[in-house]
Amino acid sequence: MHLLRHLTAAAIILTVTAAPALADGLVVPFIGFNFGGDSGSQCASLTDCKEKRTNFGVSFISMGTVFGLEEDISYAKNFFGKTPGQDNSVFSAMTNLVIGPGVGPVRPYVLGGIGLIRPHVSSLASSVTSFSDNSFGWDLGGGLTVLFGGRVGVRGDLRRFHTMQDVNLLFFTGQKLDFWRASVGLALAF
Repeated sequence: MHLLRHLTAAAIILTVTAAPALADGLVVPFIGFNFGGDSGSQCASLTDCKEKRTNFGVSFISMGTVFGLEEDISYAKNFFGKTPGQDNSVFSAMTNLVIGPGVGPVRPYVLGGIGLIRPHVSSLASSVTSFSDNSFGWDLGGGLTVLFGGRVGVRGDLRRFHTMQDVNLLFFTGQKLDFWRASVGLALAF
């Protein structure tokens, strides 16, 4: 709580005193946490399952004064839970429209877009059985980017992912994949 007050005070001081950043692009490597919906949903029904919800990725943002475009690529290993003899993951590549101020040290934003959501499951029981499903999907969310000194900062993000068609995998069939992702990343402006 003490750290949060210091970060808030620093953000307010930077907003009032800093000159607007001249950069119109960001690269944001991030680490995130999947939750809700189908993230870890199969763990209760699988033997020796451990929930693993971490993901990682990178976002590339080209921002104007109000509108921008983002390419967001992420990967979540053991999306449905970690079990012996099984491997599973979800990969996503989304193209988003970003709306928010593209200048200044504090940049709140909302975004939404479409792209590929690719869940994968493989079982090593007696022979390798592998299932992947390339699905068209959407994401919607928002967050805040805070730049310190104009070129380096942090970006916090919350977004929901959802496939538009049913996913058919080894143990996850006949339903749309749906989950949330919270992430934090290092924002590098150029």
